[in-house]
Amino acid sequence: MKRREFLKAGGVGLAASTVAAPAIAQSMPEMRWRLAASWPKSLDTLYGGCEFFCKRVAEITDNKFQIQPFAAGEIVPGLQVLDAVSNGTIEMGNTALYYYWGKNPAFTFGTSLPFGLNTRQHISWLTWGGGQDLLNDLLKEHNCLGIPTGSTGAQMGGWFRKEIKTIADFQGLKFRVGGFAGTIIAKVGGVPQQIAGGDIYPALEKGTIDAAEWVGPYDDEKLGFAKVAKYYYYPGWWEGTGQGHNVINLARWNALPKAYQAAITAASEDVFTWVTGKYDYVNPPALKRLMVAGAILRPFPQEVLESCYAAATEIYADLSRTNPHFAKMYSSLLAYRTDSLMWMQVAELSFDSFMMRMRTRT
Repeated sequence: MKRREFLKAGGVGLAASTVAAPAIAQSMPEMRWRLAASWPKSLDTLYGGCEFFCKRVAEITDNKFQIQPFAAGEIVPGLQVLDAVSNGTIEMGNTALYYYWGKNPAFTFGTSLPFGLNTRQHISWLTWGGGQDLLNDLLKEHNCLGIPTGSTGAQMGGWFRKEIKTIADFQGLKFRVGGFAGTIIAKVGGVPQQIAGGDIYPALEKGTIDAAEWVGPYDDEKLGFAKVAKYYYYPGWWEGTGQGHNVINLARWNALPKAYQAAITAASEDVFTWVTGKYDYVNPPALKRLMVAGAILRPFPQEVLESCYAAATEIYADLSRTNPHFAKMYSSLLAYRTDSLMWMQVAELSFDSFMMRMRTRT
């Protein structure tokens, strides 16, 4: 008898809980947003991350909150995403903040400071070291809020029509390079060009530029750079990581229900795993294919790296004296990097170095 009473009571409780969940869901408003990306659809990891993000937000909110992604050029050009979000043309975008270094050089900290941090260090600094708070202080001046999303990992140094042997080979070199790194290229004699991803190939093919960097083997293969420039250099010292951000119009963000804000934050974090994990999986076989297709893999000479590092250090010192946002972020990053590099050397570098030695024996 007691068993029947327990089951009856349990059944009532279960029924109540099944009724309550839809009632809560029904109380949330249906909303439709648009997301403009800085990436063409052909880049199925960067743009694919935007699609994944929008799908995750819909799943988390029981399809009440729908965000539609648009590729570069469908609403605004790829390099105008921040402006479109800032002025309310769109609710949000996905971009690399260093594209907007012309507005303020401190934006470069959102994507990658040349000779700065690797991927793990950067997301750690943003999330735990106060880096994202400092970036959002800057973004607030543009009516925006930023949330980190996927990272490309360390990038390649790019495609060159001629071999780079000394720093003198950068004299007059017209080089497509993203973001703030162009100031360093200019300081060592190059001529930086900022061109959206979809426009790089024709510029390289026509000789409008002499060299170009983009991301890494998987995306570079898709864009066909090996057909028009054979020397493939590494490392991309200007991007030890390539951190993307969702940027959101601040007024639209503040008007969102807290549950939808949480959905955007959670989905953005999911994108980091999706994008970064995919790049680490697809880049190795793509690099092999590029080399079979005729790409000549070359490391930047030590002289080139050291000259660019020295130029970068001088630029950072100058900016820290005149730009408060840059000074705060640079000081914060340097303090974090000192201890982080020590830890990386003890644990990560020693492990990776051992595994590379073992690889050559098998």
